[in-house]
Formats: sequence, structure tokens, C-alpha cells
Amino acid sequence: MKVSTDACVLGAAAGVAGAARILDVGSGTGLLALMAAQRNPTARIEAVEIDAAAAAQAARNVAASPWAARIRVHALSLADYAATAPGPFDHILSNPPFFRHSLRSPDAQRTTARHAAADTLSFAELAAFAAAHLTPAGRLTVLLPPPEMREFEQEAARAALSPISHLILRHRPGSKPLRHVTTFGLAAGPQPTPVESPLTIHAADESYSAEFRTLLRDFYLAF
Repeated sequence: MKVSTDACVLGAAAGVAGAARILDVGSGTGLLALMAAQRNPTARIEAVEIDAAAAAQAARNVAASPWAARIRVHALSLADYAATAPGPFDHILSNPPFFRHSLRSPDAQRTTARHAAADTLSFAELAAFAAAHLTPAGRLTVLLPPPEMREFEQEAARAALSPISHLILRHRPGSKPLRHVTTFGLAAGPQPTPVESPLTIHAADESYSAEFRTLLRDFYLAF
């Protein structure tokens, strides 16, 4: 499985500082869990991945990292993981599959990765899990394209989660939004308007933008 630029943005932008326990839902090969461990030197991190091959790769990646003692990988569905009574988390990260309406790939693993939002991890399930397993001040940070994020926000509202911030990711200045990185918290009383922040990957000359370089410089060797 390839490492996507937008997933790297999620891993670098999520506010994991100070979190004692972090959960990466739909971990793939462990990218977000590893980035969280790099950014937070004391957090204990759980990674849940339903695809056995991806989970095995994540376990190998974790074992080869400097943070192996702080990360545990679980080859489970979110429902099965929830049944283990995992306890509260200070931050939950997820780059959930969102190709729910596209044609299915003949490759089984690719199909699972692209369509698990409908088949194995619904937006409603993710939102409900977060609402049940976050600490009172905990946060859920999710990466999705804008249309799917609007759907997710509806499910989050049903689970009593409110958006706190939106990072709007674009390829270049003036292009349409590519992804939203939205952070949610447990709703309690009137909620302030979420803070919106822009981030462009490329400058007008197609080089990486200064803000993108600043955000990813601890993770991209080229920076």
C-alpha cells in the first residue's frame, strides 16, 4: 500500500501533543501511528487494521521503528476491537476509506481498502466509537474529501460530536479543495464556529509551498 500525501498531512497536522493514549483506526501500514509516536514522545498508541496483510506490514514497520515499545497493532475490525474494552483515548486518528460509490477493483486487497467504509467501517460506526471511547476533552481527527466529510459531519452530530477545526487541503492556490482534515470533540453546550485553516501543497510554480514544507519537514527527507 502506498503512502499518500494527504495521509501525511493528517499525521503531521493532528494535535496529538499531550495525548497519553492515541488510536489509529484503519491504520493501513501504520503511517499515522508511527507519525504520532514520532511527534509525541510519551504516548501509548494503538493501531487497528482489519486487513490482515496490511496489519502484518504495519507490525513489521512498527518493529523496525524506534517506537516499537509504544505501539501495538491489532488485526481486527473496529467492532471486534471495541469488544476488548480498550478504554478511553485522548486522540483518535482516522483516514477512513471513502470510495463507497466507485467501481470495485478486481484486486481483493485494493477493494477492501477502497470500499471498507461501506463493507467494514461505516462513518456512523466510527463516529459512535469515538463518542464512546474518547476522554471528555478528547479529540477525533478525520481526513476525507469535502463531500464525504459533509456526510461524516452528519453522523458525528448524531453521535454528539462537534467540529472544532477544519484544515482545507488544496493542490495549489485557487484550486478546489482536495481534502478536509477535521477535528471533532464531544459536544457540551453551545459550540463555537470551527476554525478554518488553508493549506496548499504546491505553489503557483509547482514547487512545494512554504507552509507544506514547514508542516512536513520532520517527515520528508527532501525537506
